[in-house]
Amino acid sequence: MPPGRGAGTGPETEDPEYAGQYRLEARLGSGGMGVVHLARSASGRRLAVKVVHAEFAEDPEFRARFQQEVAAARRVSGAFTAPVVDADPEGVRPWMATTYIPGPTLAEHVKRNGSLSPDEVVALAAGLAEALRDIHRVGVVHRDLKPSNVLLAADGPKVIDFGISRPSDSELRTETGKLIGTPPFMAPEQFQRPRAVGPAADVFALGSLLVHAATGRGPFESESPYIVAYQVVHDEADLAGVPDELLPLIERCLAKNPAERPSPDALMTVLRAVRGPQPPEARGPVPVALPAQRVAEPVVTPEPEVAPEPEVVPEAASEPEETDAPAPRGRRGVRRWIPAALAALVLLGAGTVVGLRQLNERESGAERQPQNSAAATTWRPWERELRGGATGAAAKGARPASCSYGDGALYCAARGVQAARIDPADGRVVWSRPAATSRPGEGTPAAPVPAGGLVRVMSPDGTRLEALDPRTHRVRWSREVSAYGGRVYSAGDTVLLVAADGTVTAVNGTTNRERWSHPLPGHAEPSFFSYGDGRTAYALTTAPDGGHTLVTAIDTVRGTTRWHRSLSGTLTPVGAGPDGVLQLTEADDRSRTVAVVRYDPARRAERRSDLTAPVSLSSGTVRGDRVYLLGEDGGLVAVDTARGAQRWRMETSVANASPLVASGERLYFSSADGRLLAVDTRRARLLGQTRPRADRSGGQGFLALMPAPVTAAGKVFATAPDGTVFGVDARDPARW
Repeated sequence: MPPGRGAGTGPETEDPEYAGQYRLEARLGSGGMGVVHLARSASGRRLAVKVVHAEFAEDPEFRARFQQEVAAARRVSGAFTAPVVDADPEGVRPWMATTYIPGPTLAEHVKRNGSLSPDEVVALAAGLAEALRDIHRVGVVHRDLKPSNVLLAADGPKVIDFGISRPSDSELRTETGKLIGTPPFMAPEQFQRPRAVGPAADVFALGSLLVHAATGRGPFESESPYIVAYQVVHDEADLAGVPDELLPLIERCLAKNPAERPSPDALMTVLRAVRGPQPPEARGPVPVALPAQRVAEPVVTPEPEVAPEPEVVPEAASEPEETDAPAPRGRRGVRRWIPAALAALVLLGAGTVVGLRQLNERESGAERQPQNSAAATTWRPWERELRGGATGAAAKGARPASCSYGDGALYCAARGVQAARIDPADGRVVWSRPAATSRPGEGTPAAPVPAGGLVRVMSPDGTRLEALDPRTHRVRWSREVSAYGGRVYSAGDTVLLVAADGTVTAVNGTTNRERWSHPLPGHAEPSFFSYGDGRTAYALTTAPDGGHTLVTAIDTVRGTTRWHRSLSGTLTPVGAGPDGVLQLTEADDRSRTVAVVRYDPARRAERRSDLTAPVSLSSGTVRGDRVYLLGEDGGLVAVDTARGAQRWRMETSVANASPLVASGERLYFSSADGRLLAVDTRRARLLGQTRPRADRSGGQGFLALMPAPVTAAGKVFATAPDGTVFGVDARDPARW
């Protein structure tokens, strides 16, 4: 039974039932700043929602700190943290929702099971070094890295709780004389110069954390926090019980002088040599070369990493085989790495600083033209900013645009822009229709729907569905839809409206005339999905116990039932082929995808393909008989439903990516920092990615949920959190 809400006599006995639109199901834990609850999004995704204690909600300084926590967490959302999904730092009870990551904290694990083995500590160190690298790259210092702020997830450690972190460009400063942090895991400079703490403090905390993981205690311990503070500043660390092979690394991390500590990149280089080649499921991201550095940018390029091989299930002999994979190397013993570690640390030096290329200037199409001169004369990559006319605070934290393609044009909606038509040839904005600016906490607007010779959009207040002339953007027809509570679905040139009593009304999207209206047997309040042909929509209703899902395929023009079937399990469709075969994912009682179900209505045949490991699904797409699933943690899986088997799995390290888009033998998706990525589905390999385009306006930084890219005419069009829409040539992703 889940823990009850409101038990006890403390201040949280009046826990709210909702945080924004999210119903709080159970309490996961409580800390100094607030209470963390389990909740679910509208799609069923499990979330961890942190709600600020009521007693602190009226404290201006505390609110400023919480706003900084949200901003920092959004900037670092990625593979090594819990990505931010939504937040309202200005609410009556401020709150923040992140992806729920199952697994104990390091503190809980050590308390229950004792210290980790040397191999486990090395793996933990490697994961946390990668996490700190990514955190520091976006200008954030965590300042409170400790065992209770590290989650041991199935795919590696995750750093959480940025409650006292500080972005480098933050105007908020620690009050004079006030120390914030956890003394046993604070660096000497946090006690001596708290206002000048930099990334090296996190490396010191990492060293203390690794001692705790290896021995069950910290390097500085006392019942008095004042004595601990003295020990951290003046005494040598107590490393008794730390395995000999880990001492050189930990000693360097615990250097009193910040300049003598290795950088996360230096640690990663050492640990890479220590660990040796890893199995596919344990490896990190596939590296892709960054764009060439500008001469004026003084930055040291990180050493290249060996590209990990995907986990590939052998194909039939007739299919192409991988021929250029690197030969496997033997795993080195942990106790043989001391000389290599010391040498690497000496060569790298204590002051090694590795940075990402700073991209403050936008590159024009002329600067990024393809090397092929013939192609350059006909089409060049471009990017355009698409924002409304908001100013001041409302202009910060721009949301990315959502786009679609139809009749040779891109149609996009953005913050302050109800709809805009963009010429895909050069990115020129043909016309733009303004909308009332929403507040920063609201989501990305839905993409316009070009169909039936018109472009359908929602009115700025969300109460009316409007159809625009694609040439003049004048309103051709308008329909009140507020009574449907958002249950408005598009299926080709038909609009389906679902009333609260379950009645479905179909409207001609060109003329606004009603086509038919009636309930669907077995569906009290159906959700609709539509793919491809524009004449078929699938209504789904899952039984309360999750034991079966009723699927009805309807003709959207006539309102007749094409087929009706009850399929076992909790199912969600991901796509349908031209032959009418429907592909669905099956979820377990923890909302993880465990299988793909293929249903062929012509043969009334159902086939289940089990996954080798459950996936916390972010999105899925279909290409022929292949179903591709992208997990919230960045794991990408290919399933051949005709053969009933998982074909391969690879790691992208892109958490909470956009929906997948399949085109030819490639997959495209966007990351939270605005990168567009391309994957070769034949070889399960990352082909290339664009540069990051994160929001730098002082708003949200990285966005957790991104709109899907659009493919058309050999080009890929995507959007980014900085408010831009951009187009690239699909032929050579390596040059993006």
